[in-house]
Amino acid sequence: MLRVFVDHCLELHLRGALSVEMGANAKLVASEMQNKLLDEFLQVHGGYGFMSEYAIGRAWADARVARIYGGSSEIMKEIIARTL
Repeated sequence: MLRVFVDHCLELHLRGALSVEMGANAKLVASEMQNKLLDEFLQVHGGYGFMSEYAIGRAWADARVARIYGGSSEIMKEIIARTL
């Protein structure tokens, strides 16, 4: 479901029709889902998940920054809240 939404946002962006609110929503939902899933994957791998020698450890560390760059999740929530 998320993939369909992100693909729709990409289509709108390419046409120049993506609104700021929809872009913020896509960024927020996608980064939160990524972090939620990686947290679960990390639990499965146990201590190995925190070691940078393993792909899961690198992916988990890289995903943390997604909550910050391009605007923090809190800023995305404020942008979305303005439309309510």
